[in-house]
Amino acid sequence: MPPSETPHPFDGVDLRREPARYRIGRGEYGLFHAEPYKSELLPLWRFRTPEIARTAAEALYQKYQQYRAEEDFVGMDLARKYLQMGFTRARRYAKYPGGRKYAADGTVRPVDALDPEKQAAAEIFRAYLDRVRTDPTYQQAKAAFQRAQRR
Repeated sequence: MPPSETPHPFDGVDLRREPARYRIGRGEYGLFHAEPYKSELLPLWRFRTPEIARTAAEALYQKYQQYRAEEDFVGMDLARKYLQMGFTRARRYAKYPGGRKYAADGTVRPVDALDPEKQAAAEIFRAYLDRVRTDPTYQQAKAAFQRAQRR
């Protein structure tokens, strides 16, 4: 089966009902497969301008705080991943017009100058992402989740 047709481990799984099936993964792993969180978070995620990024990052952070209050680590971690994706995507668009990092021959395109508007959007997301990453409650919940996964 080609990679694009290989089912994702989260496909068809309600991670709110079955949080033990969640895997933190690297980077933004599972982001577009993690329901019902994807349906709650993806509509909030935008980064076109600094104003839009600020509104999106604040909305995602509010969802993070809601999940935190509900002691829902999976929701907390996925909100973090959407903030991370806001940072990484805005940064890519800041460096590469149209977000195209690779040339047709597969080489990485050179970075001439950063788009200041997209760079500002990236920094907004980074600030919220840093708040989540350094939140002691998030760190403790992540450690507890990882311990439970090893059992």
